[in-house]
Amino acid sequence: MINPNESVKGKTVLVTGGTGSFGKAMVDRLLKTEVAQIRIFSRDEWKQEIMRIAYNEPRLSFYIGDVRDRDSVDNVMKGVDLVFHAAALKQVPSCEFFPMQAVLTNIIGGHNVIESAVAAGVQSVVCLSTDKAVYPINAMGMTKSLMEKVAQAVARTRASNHTVVSCVRYGNVMCSRGSVIPLFISQIKSRKPLTITVPEMTRFLLPLRDSVDLVLFAFTHAAPGDLFVKKAPACTIGDLAQALKNIFRSDVPVKIIGIRHGEKLYETLVTKEELQRAEDMGDYYRIRLDDRTLNYALYFTQGDPKEVYVEDYHSHNTTRLNVKQVEELLLSLPEVTAELEGWNP
Repeated sequence: MINPNESVKGKTVLVTGGTGSFGKAMVDRLLKTEVAQIRIFSRDEWKQEIMRIAYNEPRLSFYIGDVRDRDSVDNVMKGVDLVFHAAALKQVPSCEFFPMQAVLTNIIGGHNVIESAVAAGVQSVVCLSTDKAVYPINAMGMTKSLMEKVAQAVARTRASNHTVVSCVRYGNVMCSRGSVIPLFISQIKSRKPLTITVPEMTRFLLPLRDSVDLVLFAFTHAAPGDLFVKKAPACTIGDLAQALKNIFRSDVPVKIIGIRHGEKLYETLVTKEELQRAEDMGDYYRIRLDDRTLNYALYFTQGDPKEVYVEDYHSHNTTRLNVKQVEELLLSLPEVTAELEGWNP
């Protein structure tokens, strides 16, 4: 586990989308450090009120606003040292039906946060992205991919600025809001069939704790324009469902519903092109900024003689967990163990 105290001690940290799963996990970790202040920025006053009462923590400050509104972002940014930008529209089906809303939040909202941070002289901004941004086929992934491009463009054109803008990219975060795991647990407890898209579909498995580690790693190690990826195992959706049935000692049937709007059979975290310039840092990949300029003459007249034999890094070729291993990982999650308490199958 990464010790974040050195990088955040005495600092003011802003978490956009701070009432969501990622935001609260980040807050939990930061409160164990000597951070000076944590600012929660979101548009949902009710969730902020629930969070304020639950934490009862003087280092937490709450700001109502929307990343789409630059004035409200500028207001919360004053005096901030570090920014974790997690605010986004993340649900694939809703972004498919309302793509312009995804554009406004994920692209324009991201641009507002980054530009505001640069103007305020913030030390570091880490933007949250997703595996769906790689070879995107849905509006959620497309807008997140463009958010990455916005962050990299700012890093490229503001090279002399003191604000380090970077991104992190990861796959399915286990037990986060909208994750399939809480859905399966709810269906098991209601004794309803588990609705599975395609049993052979694979997804990366990343506990919330590891997603926080990734962001803190970026705060500590990022250069302008860097993109960090946490290596993660994967499993099939069929094995995940079976593992949960085993843990909860359930015999509910499985119902195959097919692939939904904008879904893939597997997800890619790093493309083969990115891997060509990536640094393997053990548990992480660092993908450096492509810092070419608009002078493309060199690339028309001279190519790279090396042929690329590298394969994309995706959920079909990463470490594959079997049912027993998935059970062990699930039982390490406090969200799952809490659901098991008092459960009578």
